[in-house]
Amino acid sequence: MFKTIQNQEMLEVLTVLFIKHGFSTEKAKQLAHVHTENTLHGVNSHGINRVPFFIDQVKRGLVKQDMEAQKVEGFGSIERWDGNLGSGVINAIKCTNRAITLAKENGMGLVALRNTNHWMRAGYYGWMAAEQNCIGILFTNTEPNMPAWGGKEARLGNNPLVISIPRKKGHIVLDMAMTQFSFGKINQYKLNGEQLPYEGGFDENGNLTKNPEEILTTKSGLPIGYWKGSALSMVLDMLATLLSAGRSTYKLGLDSHEYGVSQVFLCMDPNTFHDANLQENLMEEIIAYTQDITPMEPNGKTYYPGERSLANKINNQKNGMQVSEEIWNKITDLANK
Repeated sequence: MFKTIQNQEMLEVLTVLFIKHGFSTEKAKQLAHVHTENTLHGVNSHGINRVPFFIDQVKRGLVKQDMEAQKVEGFGSIERWDGNLGSGVINAIKCTNRAITLAKENGMGLVALRNTNHWMRAGYYGWMAAEQNCIGILFTNTEPNMPAWGGKEARLGNNPLVISIPRKKGHIVLDMAMTQFSFGKINQYKLNGEQLPYEGGFDENGNLTKNPEEILTTKSGLPIGYWKGSALSMVLDMLATLLSAGRSTYKLGLDSHEYGVSQVFLCMDPNTFHDANLQENLMEEIIAYTQDITPMEPNGKTYYPGERSLANKINNQKNGMQVSEEIWNKITDLANK
C-alpha cells in the first residue's frame, strides 16, 4: 500500500526525527533535505526507504552524530580526508563542495575520503557538482554483495559510480551500481511484492533469479555486463581504497554491518577551456543523434542519463510522492517516540 506525501511534510517529519536522534538542527535539516530530494527524484530506495536503516546505524553507534569529515593530507589539487565515521550524507556534501572549490581554483580537484558511511543516493552529489557547473566523477566502495565473475561467494561490492556533466537544458547525471539492480532497488521490489523485471542476482544454489528475497538473502547481485562489471567493480574498489588509504571491500566484509567505506570525489571545471558554447553544442549533437531513432515501442523514446530523474522531481513536486505506507508509518512512529 502506498500513500501520497508532500515534500514539505516529509522535510518537517524527517527534521524532527533526526534531531531526536542526536543531530544538530543544521545537520538534521541537511539530512532531511537529501532524503526528501532523493524521494522527489523517484529514488525511494535511497531516499525515504533508507531512513529506518540509517536510524538503526545511528543506534548501533556506527554513525557518529557529532563527527564529520576533516582534511588529513593535501597534495595541491588532491586531498585526503577522514570521515571520522560521521554521517555519510553530511561527509559527502562537504567533500563534494571541497572538490568543486579545488576544481574552480585549479581546473580539477580530487578529494579521497575514508572512514565514512553510506551516502544514500550517489546521484545527489553528481547533481550538486552539475549545479555548480562542474563535471563530476564520484564513486564509493561497499560491503561484499556481488560475486567476482566465475565465483559463487560475494567478494566484490556493487560500488556505485556517478558521472555528471552540466547542461543548460538539463544536466547529464549517470548514477549506476555495478550490479544490474542496486540493493535498495531490489528491496523496493520486495516491499512491492513484485519480481524483478530481469534476472538480478543469484539464489543459494548459484542460479540466476528474479526473486528479490532470494537475492537479498544471498547478497549476491548480478554484475552489470557480467565479467566486465565484475572487473570495473574491482578497479573502483582499488582506486577508492588506495587514494583514500581507507578500507577495502574485503575489510568492510569482515564486519557484520557496513560502515567506514572509502569514496572518491573528482570534479573538473569546464570553464577552464573558455569554450562553453562549443561544449553545449557538442552535447546537444550527441543527445539529438541518440534520440533520433525508430522507437522499439509505440510512443517510445530514448533518454539521456538524468532525464527521467528530473521529470520525476517535477511531477512529484506537483502531485506529491508515492511512499510505502509501511515505511512511512515506521518513520512517523520513530519521530513521535
